[in-house]
Amino acid sequence: MSATPFPARQVSRRSVLRGGLGALAASAVAGPLLTACGGDDAGGGNGKEMSFWNFYGPADDNGPQSKWFVSLAEQWNANNDVKVKLRYIPGKDYLSGTTLQTAFQSGQGPDIFLISPGDFLRYYNGGVLQDLSSALPAESKADYLPGLLEARSVDGKIYGLPMEIEPLAMYYSEAAFEKAGLSEADLPKTWDQTLAVAQKLTGDKRNGVMFETLPGYYQNFTWYPFLWQGDGTPIKDGKVAFDSPAAVQALKFWQDTIKNKVAPRKALGDGGGDVVSNLGSGAVAMQQSGIWAVSDLRTKAKNFKYGIIPHPTPDGGKPATDLGGWAFVANSKGKNPEAAAKFITWALGSTDAEGIERQRQWNTVVKTNVPPRKSVQQAADAKGAFAEGALKKFVSEIAPTGKPEPRFPPEVYQPIADAIQACQLNGADPGKAAADAAQKIDTFLKTYQGAPIT
Repeated sequence: MSATPFPARQVSRRSVLRGGLGALAASAVAGPLLTACGGDDAGGGNGKEMSFWNFYGPADDNGPQSKWFVSLAEQWNANNDVKVKLRYIPGKDYLSGTTLQTAFQSGQGPDIFLISPGDFLRYYNGGVLQDLSSALPAESKADYLPGLLEARSVDGKIYGLPMEIEPLAMYYSEAAFEKAGLSEADLPKTWDQTLAVAQKLTGDKRNGVMFETLPGYYQNFTWYPFLWQGDGTPIKDGKVAFDSPAAVQALKFWQDTIKNKVAPRKALGDGGGDVVSNLGSGAVAMQQSGIWAVSDLRTKAKNFKYGIIPHPTPDGGKPATDLGGWAFVANSKGKNPEAAAKFITWALGSTDAEGIERQRQWNTVVKTNVPPRKSVQQAADAKGAFAEGALKKFVSEIAPTGKPEPRFPPEVYQPIADAIQACQLNGADPGKAAADAAQKIDTFLKTYQGAPIT
């Protein structure tokens, strides 16, 4: 993974977290974003309680992932004076990006929270991420796979600890294929084949294929592999590169699934990453999602028979997937940033037997991911976690084709999101959409002086 070397300068917190292009012009006179120093829940202002916003627990379903988070907090609280208080925010609300942004704009951001690689620069450039480096032992740093800490670092300082690696693939329903008279030989390898097979799988109550349609960092994350397959990239050597044949064909492919009426305009449940509500319900026959869907199906649709395949490629294209994964970060303006840093490094970076087992449970039992640490991978392998089935295919065939999820500031992310939406749902010309997005990104890059874009 290569960094694009931009000179470092702090830009206005308000402008970065709001994410508008016009905000940068006003940054010289904009006031600070954080109008209050504490995190949420003013009663905890003595620094003895830290709020931890997340979309896992404590959830109403009291599922395995919720229990893991609750147990994590309880274990910490039993042994530390500064307590962690979980605040659950439903995934849709958290992923939309507005909940956190609004909280920080009002000076009421949480002490600890989750961010994706794609949203890292919004919060780093906004000046609200705590440096975790001094709290993370050298042994822990060395245990992470190459590139993972670097994606959450600036100038050698670590600002987030990844809890997982989440490659994407295509899931398919065995029953839907059988009902349509299709076999494994019909599983699509190319974009053209995907459209043709999806046509055969589409019926009155079922769509043949589905990609995310809800705008947000997640949709961009799921679209990037199709851009990469044609050797495309939004930024290259510090300059905009989005107006390319690779971008145009990737925008057109997603558009064609809607135009040909083989994909839905709106996903069910929690969106395009929710396989249980869409593929599992019979509403779609093929669906792009991540490795996490293996545990979702295992927990909520035990008898559902499915398979996974790599992303189909365009003619002459190369295999590609996106390696996402959420990270714990601490609010540098929170009630007790040092304690928050210690909690994060204990929760995700502990190298003792208990810490490794806690991570093994998260990455292979209560949720399915590729573990981000070598010791956790070894522990998972010892239990046979990736020895067969979909998980074996993810680690042996799909993940090796992956790139880390890019970290783009909002002013780069947004034009790309707008182009995807315009083409996918509104029938815009892909060539014009790519050119318009490129122009906006180019305008921004000429003035950008935040942390390196990677």
